[in-house]
Amino acid sequence: MKRVVHLSSVHTHDDVRIVHKQCLSLRDAGYEMYYVVSSSQPDQEYQGVRLVKVVPAKRRWQRFLSTTIRVYIAARRTPARLYHFHDPELIPVGLMLKRKGAKVIYDVHEDLPKQIMTKDWIPSFARRTVARWVARLEQKAAKELDAIVAATPAIAQRFPASKVVVVQNFPRRDEFCTPGRLPFSERPKNIAYVGGLTQIRGAREMVMAMSHLPEMADALLLVAGRIYPPELEKELAMLSGWERVRLLGWCERPQVAQLLGQSRAGIVVFHPVPNHMEAQPNKLFEYMAAGLPVIASNFPLWSELVGGASCGVLVDPKNPHAIAEAIRWVLSHPLEAEQMGQRGMCLVRERYNWEHEFSKLLSLYRDLIGTP
Repeated sequence: MKRVVHLSSVHTHDDVRIVHKQCLSLRDAGYEMYYVVSSSQPDQEYQGVRLVKVVPAKRRWQRFLSTTIRVYIAARRTPARLYHFHDPELIPVGLMLKRKGAKVIYDVHEDLPKQIMTKDWIPSFARRTVARWVARLEQKAAKELDAIVAATPAIAQRFPASKVVVVQNFPRRDEFCTPGRLPFSERPKNIAYVGGLTQIRGAREMVMAMSHLPEMADALLLVAGRIYPPELEKELAMLSGWERVRLLGWCERPQVAQLLGQSRAGIVVFHPVPNHMEAQPNKLFEYMAAGLPVIASNFPLWSELVGGASCGVLVDPKNPHAIAEAIRWVLSHPLEAEQMGQRGMCLVRERYNWEHEFSKLLSLYRDLIGTP
């Protein structure tokens, strides 16, 4: 068997893109999968993927320094034909492994220079300089590494076409077609949000929108994820509308599928910051895969994806009244909402699915190290 090692100093031992999609699919294709990950989990294996764990850092600066070194040491102790890393801070690790003779792939999940422009922990006066420096570092690394895997076409444009393969983060075709799905007309008036929730992901606006639905006393916003930073939860709890929010915390994939199967719509109202405008959030396509109408920000790209297919309602993400009106419409028009959800589900089955994207990743692996 051909051994492959994925590396991350940031993501979890069961990350959806890294583990549930890439590693498990590659395992099924016959590769021997290892995952070097910063984790305190006791398990040594996750669904056939061997976990090589390093001690998590307590502070961000420690992650950049000590965790990166630990990941490199763990990678060197796990010899492989190919290393596939997922965090920009691991670029030096990838370059050192490349110079030791291995094949190395950099998986770019985000448009990092744009993302840096919204990082609160970087002083505002320094963000533009840091963003330019990071962009140069990524460009230089791309010339030396064997391949760049980009999560979106927009990210791919930042790298040499000869080196980049676009592997989008779409859901599996049948992951959300669970036996526990309620008939649409029988579902409670739940609006689902899946994933980490922050200020620029519309936390305040969603809570405030719930306060504008007095005639729908049984409507609830269900949040399957954590709120960042923790102080934000205290601020949200002071807002009118918080009494109609239910925090479910982090959920396993089957729990997410069950939640979506008992909801009337999925919501993703990210703010119009640079890193969001051309993003393709997992949750957007997961809602579609589950047959839910989508309430989404009216970004040009999302308008094309959602509005062009008539599978959801587009709103100004900074306007709680507009978000509330979209929720009101979806809950008041169950037949039309169900038809929207069905159109989204068909799109996932035909085009926006992991099975299609994985074929490109598998082809790249076979080009680099051959079949197992």
